Amino acid sequence: MAVAFTREEDYEAQAADLPDRPISAHANLVTATGLAAIEAELAAAREAYARAQTDGGISADRTAMARATRDLRYWGSRRASAQLTEPEPQDGVVQFGRTVEIEREDGRRQSFRIVGEDEADPAQGSVSYVSPLARALMGKVVGDVAMVGGGEVEVVAVR
Repeated sequence: MAVAFTREEDYEAQAADLPDRPISAHANLVTATGLAAIEAELAAAREAYARAQTDGGISADRTAMARATRDLRYWGSRRASAQLTEPEPQDGVVQFGRTVEIEREDGRRQSFRIVGEDEADPAQGSVSYVSPLARALMGKVVGDVAMVGGGEVEVVAVR
């Protein structure tokens, strides 16, 4: 029976030993919206950490404490390294923070905003500035063509 309790404790210890969230080697460029989102995530992580401490601390729920600690480290690091980037808009030039509309070879048009890594959400129309799509288009102007994913895309608008 003692072996069963030991195994249970081992599983709990493993669950509480969460690996750190990976931090990108790229510069942490953010828009004003992205910076606000990082600050909100950091506040939520602080709240989760405080809640885990008051709900009984490590002995009551080691996994909650480990998750809160990991998130606090991640968002604290991302906030500390955040570089608010708001370049002066250049008419028709693809830049960080701008919305780009492209046309693919098959005639499909897509729009997306180029943002920081933590704020990128392709389903919501934003891509990271380090994504292959954004890298291929940065610095291009309306009318320029770039190779993306093995096909050509044309920049048709920049807002």
